[in-house]
Amino acid sequence: MSTRIAFLKGHGTENDFVIVPDPENAIDLSPAAVAALCDRRAGIGGDGLLHVVRSAAHPEAKDMAAEAEWFMDYRNGDGSIAEMCGNGVRVFARYLQRAGHVAEGDLVVATRGGVKTVHIAKDGAVTVGMGKARLPEGDVTVSVGERSWPARNVNMGNPHAVAFVEDLAHAGDLFTPPPFSPASAYPDGVNVEFVVDRGPAHVALRVHERGAGETRSCGTGACAVAVAAARRDGADPAVTGTPATYTVDVPGGTLVITERPDGEIEMTGPAVIVAEGEIDAEWLENAVR
Repeated sequence: MSTRIAFLKGHGTENDFVIVPDPENAIDLSPAAVAALCDRRAGIGGDGLLHVVRSAAHPEAKDMAAEAEWFMDYRNGDGSIAEMCGNGVRVFARYLQRAGHVAEGDLVVATRGGVKTVHIAKDGAVTVGMGKARLPEGDVTVSVGERSWPARNVNMGNPHAVAFVEDLAHAGDLFTPPPFSPASAYPDGVNVEFVVDRGPAHVALRVHERGAGETRSCGTGACAVAVAAARRDGADPAVTGTPATYTVDVPGGTLVITERPDGEIEMTGPAVIVAEGEIDAEWLENAVR
């Protein structure tokens, strides 16, 4: 390991990431190392880490190398591996643009959740293809204190319970997972979104992400909310043949979600690089001992 490791810091609607460029996959980023880097007091700080690797150089991405040159080796802030992060893909694309690897326009990014299509617009916004939503059948209820609401079960590759409420304050502190029933609906836990209307096709949310508590932004959650709102409003693009677009305010900013008639969902939002520097490799080695 070299004595210095380049890094950048970026965020998408305040979902923030440590970015480690490593085209040839030469840096050993153990779970402990990732957790140390993402530590907000003793490290750089981030909700997760974006390890930037050429697909051909990573064993998990070699099969995607012919389609996508770059692989987003995404890690959660605790060091665990994750398949996908919608906000992370936008920031990943912004880094590739900043580094001169890609230009404005269309590109593809390999992830553990498959190859994702990305578009970098002239105004700086980044759009990511998020795949299709599944809507499992069955009634679901979520609760906070003495209040309970019916919720829409939406799966974006991860599970969501979307509840429409009168006031976002009714979501409580969101430190602990809001209770839900039946338990069989989400055997592995669930991300819970509390949603209010802001105007026509415009909603705002607060979210409890399983294992993390309340977060400033959740890309898959915003997609789930847009789908749930569209169905509540009687809009199903597969039936009408017309795309449904919703503006979704998250605590960290605003995302625009479009569900197309073919079921594919696109998420558009900002992606910002805020800093770059060098990690002291000796510090990192000591931090993981």
